[in-house]
Amino acid sequence: MILSVLLTGLILSSITAALLMLVKKLFRKQLTAAWHYRLWFLLMIALAIPWVPADVWVAATHPLAPPSSALYDAAASTISGSGDAGAGTAGWLQDFTESVHRSTPDAMDTLASSVWLAGTSVLGLLTLQAWLKIRSMTRTFRSVEHPEVRSLFEQCKQRLKISGTVTAVESPLVKSPMLLGIWRTYVVLPEGFSETYSMEECRYVFLHELSHYKSKDHLTNGLVILFQLLYWYQPLVWIAFRRMRLDRELACDTAVLQLLDEPDYAEYGRALIHLASGLSRPVAYAGASPFTSSKGQIRRRIQWIAAYKAESGRLRRSSLLIFSLVGVLVAGQTQVAAVLGREDDRTYYFASERTVNEDWSAYFGGYEGSFVLYDTQADKYLIHNREQSTWRISPDSTYKIYSALFGLDSGVITGEHSDIPWNGEPSPYEAWNQDQNVYTAIKGSVSWYFRELDRQVGEDRLRAYLKRIGYGNTDLSGGLGRHWLESSLKISPVEQVQLLKALYTNGFGFQPDHIGTVKEAMKLAERDGARLYGKTGTGAVNGREISGWFVGCVESRGNAYFFAAHIQNKDHANGSTAAEMTLSILKDQGIFPAPEASD
Repeated sequence: MILSVLLTGLILSSITAALLMLVKKLFRKQLTAAWHYRLWFLLMIALAIPWVPADVWVAATHPLAPPSSALYDAAASTISGSGDAGAGTAGWLQDFTESVHRSTPDAMDTLASSVWLAGTSVLGLLTLQAWLKIRSMTRTFRSVEHPEVRSLFEQCKQRLKISGTVTAVESPLVKSPMLLGIWRTYVVLPEGFSETYSMEECRYVFLHELSHYKSKDHLTNGLVILFQLLYWYQPLVWIAFRRMRLDRELACDTAVLQLLDEPDYAEYGRALIHLASGLSRPVAYAGASPFTSSKGQIRRRIQWIAAYKAESGRLRRSSLLIFSLVGVLVAGQTQVAAVLGREDDRTYYFASERTVNEDWSAYFGGYEGSFVLYDTQADKYLIHNREQSTWRISPDSTYKIYSALFGLDSGVITGEHSDIPWNGEPSPYEAWNQDQNVYTAIKGSVSWYFRELDRQVGEDRLRAYLKRIGYGNTDLSGGLGRHWLESSLKISPVEQVQLLKALYTNGFGFQPDHIGTVKEAMKLAERDGARLYGKTGTGAVNGREISGWFVGCVESRGNAYFFAAHIQNKDHANGSTAAEMTLSILKDQGIFPAPEASD
């Protein structure tokens, strides 16, 4: 998972940084200094996108969940199941599956996580060391004693309409005036600064540093440090932040110039040169905004000040327009993140107010997982582990319900003629080594039968069917016939229940007799007037059963209950176990009675 985040971050940061640099170059004269600087905040938005939990922003980009209501009466008139009533417990415990063999899937993710964490830790330690250095530096701070300088500082605060607590102090440890601190903020002057430089130069320094404070640049510094920790491996991010720091200084220089009369522009520039030549280059402190900087930046700032002209209203409007357009492009990258990071593969956005959170952990026997139960008459969801109920997982053999439906709708098979001959290739289970029809194939979970169905339906039509019913992420990239078995196609337990509801009411507009055939093939047992329909699924990787499903429906006393159980573990998590757990819950909820000893 971390590898996906890092790769997504690498791509999004590269695209955004390159885009911003291009825009700034093309529209250099159409942007004010302040908007040149603000454009970089769009980069920080893009940098945050891969790290935002899926359920925070998927809600803004994912369609709302289908309506939760379903009319049982309409369903009863649309679908008519027939056949023998009591199939017995063995019917749903024929949980056959195939093991998927793959190289260790987490190896690359583990390696990427380790390297990234190592780099982040090293940089984090250096940042912590810098913070501790600043913390120790504060012990050397002493208030500016010169009464005229203190008065000048207060005048500058009033000029900028600053009411927050920011204090002017001196320290023997700093080499250049700087704004320092987040919660307690200081304008720190080198010791003896007021005796060395004129009052006018002090005024320029105060106006500049207080402009940083007014723009909340001391807070922005914290975000920059955070993103540098997260993206230490991305050189474009470091280049972009270096340019951002220059743009920040130019924006502050501009803010100061806007407070001065035109004849004072040159004086401000000369003061900057004087201070830069008289002070040594400042030590870089994490979170600090020094007045002077590198020679290259000083040169660029002097050039900017020398060429400065008052900004027109037209320039401000064009700046806002350019920023807005670029902002739309950056905001659109949430969709890019969904594709690159496969957010749609992992989480489904479920919106239903009629949901009761249940604690059914006692039934799970140490397995991780979730259980979703929908009561049609009450129009209510009962959900154990709501978070995991929206996680998309491989459907495994539960997909065969819909493979059968697609085969019927496309005319590959019919309810009366659904036989497909066995091709003679040995299968892992004896029950598979014979001709099959849709009823025996669903009961025995015969994978080769449904692969052949999908092959005859065709990939294009199959994809269209999946999109038509909204089956999870509708992703067939894992390969036709393999896409549902611990591969690309994924669906959440909540979506399983919603699809079963729609299947039951034929909300997708399939022929009623096709729905009836699928329903009859899913029928497992009948007791005390209650009928149980369902399908198990087991995901096995490298011989280990890591995922177990049981999904289905109970008709009882004029009501319909839809359920989806999913369990997971490093091994021994299978559909049979999920089915047994489900039966216990259904029994205790008074929905379906316990099996007789003879079943």
